[in-house]
Amino acid sequence: MSQAFSSAQPVNHQSNNDSNDYANNEPATNTATSDFNQNTAINVDASEVEKFNNLASEWWNKTGAFATLHEINPLRLNWIEENVKRGFMSADSSKTAEMGLAAKKVLDVGCGGGILAESMARRGADVTGIDLGTENLKAAALHAEQSNLNDTLRYQHIPIEQLAATHAGQFDVVTCMEMLEHVPDPAAIVEACFTLLAPGGVCVLSTINRNPKSYLFAIVGAEYVLRLLDRGTHDYAKFITPAELDKMAITAGFTRQDIIGLHYNPLTKRYWLAQNVDVNYMMAVQKPLA
Repeated sequence: MSQAFSSAQPVNHQSNNDSNDYANNEPATNTATSDFNQNTAINVDASEVEKFNNLASEWWNKTGAFATLHEINPLRLNWIEENVKRGFMSADSSKTAEMGLAAKKVLDVGCGGGILAESMARRGADVTGIDLGTENLKAAALHAEQSNLNDTLRYQHIPIEQLAATHAGQFDVVTCMEMLEHVPDPAAIVEACFTLLAPGGVCVLSTINRNPKSYLFAIVGAEYVLRLLDRGTHDYAKFITPAELDKMAITAGFTRQDIIGLHYNPLTKRYWLAQNVDVNYMMAVQKPLA
């Protein structure tokens, strides 16, 4: 039995300092910086940003509104790292594949309160989290400072498209989790992820399939029956089929690497990965070397 999961800050993107080397220009304390150009048209649904900003105090409460994200995080973290290893091995890159996320420059798009970003930093990655929810970023930056991760983790308030215009090709890994189904133009987000990656880099995306089963589990089950999520968290019309996401990725220039479904049994409270992608799923894609 599958179940849908809460979105880790859908329409929020952010990043770090303006310089080409984020790590060397990090502030002494982990405060979320902002390079948000108010004159730039952005791919965002303001109501989605507000929705998650209002829940900012819940991000690091493991029994609160984002409990499911904390529970599934080890699964998605391990799958991300497996695909990073596989991708860099196939790319014959100078970056050591066996090290996984360690020593990789990672961008987490729509990072929310930093649950995934922190876990990647703990595995040795140099992580930049970007988001448009200012309250989410405050929560993320505070927790990173309390966790003594200032050297390898930073946050910024900036749209991904704006970041892509100034930092093309500067990241080894880009993650965009539980966000695409909350933005007006998900294809533009995928294109920006491609631009930000260095050749041979790996991008991991996650979203929710669109079919009767996903409506039953992700909306009726998760929001109304089990109340795992607040009502109105998801809009069925914005769900994305694997074929649609695959087309977005290919159009952007990516090659498909892997796809997996993320499942939950509400009776046993168990989460697992499987080939069935009827509801929640993750897709790993890679930017060609040339």
